[in-house]
Amino acid sequence: MGAQWKQKWRELAADQKGKVVGKIVREILVACKLGGPNPEFNARLAAAIGVAKKQSVTRETIDRALAKGSGTGPDAVQYHTVVYEGFTPHRIPVIVECLTDNNNRTANEIKLLFKSGNLGTPGSVGWLFEHGGLVEATHPDKSIDIETAALEADADNVEPLDAEDDEGAAHAGARFYCDKPKLDTVSKALKAAGWTITTSELAYHAKEFPELTEAHRDEVTKFLQTLDAHPDVHRVYAAVK
Repeated sequence: MGAQWKQKWRELAADQKGKVVGKIVREILVACKLGGPNPEFNARLAAAIGVAKKQSVTRETIDRALAKGSGTGPDAVQYHTVVYEGFTPHRIPVIVECLTDNNNRTANEIKLLFKSGNLGTPGSVGWLFEHGGLVEATHPDKSIDIETAALEADADNVEPLDAEDDEGAAHAGARFYCDKPKLDTVSKALKAAGWTITTSELAYHAKEFPELTEAHRDEVTKFLQTLDAHPDVHRVYAAVK
């Protein structure tokens, strides 16, 4: 669901590292602004910092982002979340979540991406998605039952996720879904049960997934990559398995 059409941005190729770091820094900024600067009490921030460390983002860069997000830094920037809806080629619904300090600039550029050539079209697709909590987590015990873990953490749904540690050893992995108000509770319950939280955020989940041929899937993927490459785009959610 959601961004399953591609690997998470924390795993993008090294030649895109500059873009990845920029997205990570903005995630820290927003997480800090929404839940406070203490990762112990802010699961989304803790996950963002964890991703930053995996990507070898410097401590200085992380601290600067925390200062900006908490409003204590000298160069604090106010980012706003803006959501755009539309269709990829072959009418696959897509929701684009942007973080921007200039709404007009971002709106014009995202609309241009949708309208350029024969790539995609803008349109209202929000009703084709559910908006709720998403927690991605890993556990060192590969035999752990994720259904039981979801039940104990009060998550509404769960699906398996391929996962491994920094040394490449296989771990148990899962995506847990819940209602918006339960996101923090589910994250904390999983952490207390020994899970390592890698993502904790509100996300869009497609209700249905249209069938695609391989050729059409390639066209859709290229369009999604075009959207994701835009510096203001933070998340792309498409109805592609």
